Amino acid sequence: MGSPPGGLSNSLRAIPEIHAMSHSVELADVGMSFGDTRAVSDVSFTVESGEFFSILGPSGCGKTTILRMIAGFLQPTAGSVRIGGQDMKGLGPDQRPTAMIFQSLALFPLMPVWENIAFGLEARGMSRPDRRRRAEALLETIALPGFGDRMPGELSGGQRQRVAIARALAVEPQVLLLDEPLSALDLKLRQHMRAELRSLQKRTGVTFIYITHDQSEALAMSDRVAVMSAGILQQVGRPRELYDDPETPFVARFVGETNALAGKITQSDGMHVGVETAIGPMKGRARQPLSPGQSAHIYVRPEAMAISRAGDQEPASPHTNQTEVTIARLDFEGAFALVHGATNTGETLVAAVASTGLSAMPEVGSKAIFRFPAEHGMVLADG
Repeated sequence: MGSPPGGLSNSLRAIPEIHAMSHSVELADVGMSFGDTRAVSDVSFTVESGEFFSILGPSGCGKTTILRMIAGFLQPTAGSVRIGGQDMKGLGPDQRPTAMIFQSLALFPLMPVWENIAFGLEARGMSRPDRRRRAEALLETIALPGFGDRMPGELSGGQRQRVAIARALAVEPQVLLLDEPLSALDLKLRQHMRAELRSLQKRTGVTFIYITHDQSEALAMSDRVAVMSAGILQQVGRPRELYDDPETPFVARFVGETNALAGKITQSDGMHVGVETAIGPMKGRARQPLSPGQSAHIYVRPEAMAISRAGDQEPASPHTNQTEVTIARLDFEGAFALVHGATNTGETLVAAVASTGLSAMPEVGSKAIFRFPAEHGMVLADG
């Protein structure tokens, strides 16, 4: 079982501040090859000092390789990594102002909690009493006072997670690197630990660089997110920017749920772009100029879809898209439901509906109208 919700967050006001310096991290045209395999290609971004920055992408996209290059476990085969303005070329992990938390946490099972936390301080010549005092102060910071003499096996998954963070903070890193540290936790505890990590990061002021394949995790915790695919940086932005204004088809599909309708550009009037799709003409907005005849998709979030019964009168609008569907199924998700509608061409569109409105929904097998405003349709060129 995990810690009770609010365990750390509700304790922060009562805990003495621990201030830490933090550094910016800059990647300039960084690449990494393993033989003939190109794992990372020409990646450039800057993480600001004190920022919670996530790198998001599917397995094998290069995000952990980037983290290991920042940590010094790998040396890039192209480009440079700078931390606090200093080039890290040739410097190993022990020479960089970073600490890394691995997916496995790697706590020492035969050491009490306080010795796990203070492990890195012994190599720095700190006396045992001073190490113990530092460990106890960090246990206060992570809301585990009095846990110093317990063994890691006596802690819950969330408590072990906090101890791993305290051990990393003990050596006073300017940058904390986290490689999918919540992936082994159950859903409820993972959601709880997101809030705790975010609170702890803001409290300490340390720069966090967080690796995850979980889009909801990245969106919930981060100041900004870098989205990766196949070793290529797709987009960097604030969570809402990635969700509302994706720059590439990959980001549109990977960050959040979406409907994607293929078509060709028919016209552009500056504000709206016309797209001829298999289910008829649609209008949306575009981030960049698009030319008639160009292949594209129009992306629509399920929550932007409105549903009405076939035959119900709706106010006509030149900038509202609509199509008739047959309700195929309804997936109840608790606070909301996903309504799946099959078009006459065999495509499936999905609309998200608040559970409180389900009684007004057309029944499965009946005809309905799905509609969405043009400003909620993002048009992106293929390729």
